[in-house]
Amino acid sequence: MLNIILLGITSLLTDASTEMVYPLIPLYLSVRLGVGPAVIGLIEGVAESLASLLKLFSGNFSDRIRRRKPLTIFGYSFSSIGKLILYVANAWGLVFLARVVDRIGKGVRTAPRDALIADSTPTKRLGMAYGLHRAMDTLGAAIGVSFAIILMRLSHSNYHEVFLLAVIPAVLAVFFLFFTKEKLAQVKFERKPSVQLNWRMLPRRLKLFLIIVFLFALGNSSNLFLLLRAKNLGLSVETVLLVYLFYNLVYGSFAFPIGRISDRIGKKKVLVIGYLVYGLVYFGFAIIFKPGLLWLLFGFYGLYSAFTEGIEKALVAEIAPEAIRGTLIGLHAALVGIGLFPASLLAGMLWKFFGAAAPFYFGGTLGILSAVGLAIIL
Repeated sequence: MLNIILLGITSLLTDASTEMVYPLIPLYLSVRLGVGPAVIGLIEGVAESLASLLKLFSGNFSDRIRRRKPLTIFGYSFSSIGKLILYVANAWGLVFLARVVDRIGKGVRTAPRDALIADSTPTKRLGMAYGLHRAMDTLGAAIGVSFAIILMRLSHSNYHEVFLLAVIPAVLAVFFLFFTKEKLAQVKFERKPSVQLNWRMLPRRLKLFLIIVFLFALGNSSNLFLLLRAKNLGLSVETVLLVYLFYNLVYGSFAFPIGRISDRIGKKKVLVIGYLVYGLVYFGFAIIFKPGLLWLLFGFYGLYSAFTEGIEKALVAEIAPEAIRGTLIGLHAALVGIGLFPASLLAGMLWKFFGAAAPFYFGGTLGILSAVGLAIIL
């Protein structure tokens, strides 16, 4: 349990750092640098997809060397570098570089960290463990957004000052990682285990689940588009940050209890509900015309995140063969991130050519289809 707490604190501090700047990026790009939604979609899509490829390789590498901790520390260290690049960014190309560096760090650390959580937890408590980690992670996000609101007000909307201060929690986060302990499962093998990823040899349930996850990811564009939609409906920068804070508070409040519930009633049921909520919320973002309703939509979007993000990882860890657990957790993360590239790029193009509602109609449709597919195949 100590590992879960330490990893949770690390994620809390890192997410506080990230969320101090993340909701400001689309506003900085559009308001200060004059960048349109198509370019924002390109930046997010490329950054996330590059990172996602690393998630697969880092997870596989951690299985090969039978170590999780060094890769986790290495990956978290990149967060500080990304914030420093963002601090000096005066053109969208440097913002792009900052996002790539930050996401590369996430790509390196995600699968080994999630595998370390699984290695440290009994199978019957995986939902609780991932739910607790997501709750602490999201508490950090809420803290980060709160600091962003306060600092933007105190600095009279000085974006660069906030970007620089965000380095501090990113550095502190790495410190706590050094106290974690490797608890890689001691599996007995007659010979050295194969950690090659062979799609044909994977359990059928896992293959079908990963296919549905990828389909869903194609409609799940970057959260930056939700923030742009809020700004598009006339909210001020500060109010955009407040509704995003509300989303994180809802997400953080429900992640742990929903994780525990998933251990009791089954993770499939929880995920189906989460995908359905996502689809309905995206349709809501498409048809909304009163800015006040954004609070309701962001609240339900927080519920969607609580119903899915930690639960998906717990389900993969539960189904995956133990010897390649890190590899398959990395594959899951890679599929989600790779899907984000066409999803974000397409969302930006749909917005540009067909209006602000178009990407949300598309995402909502894929969300509903994925929920139905998941209910059938699992």
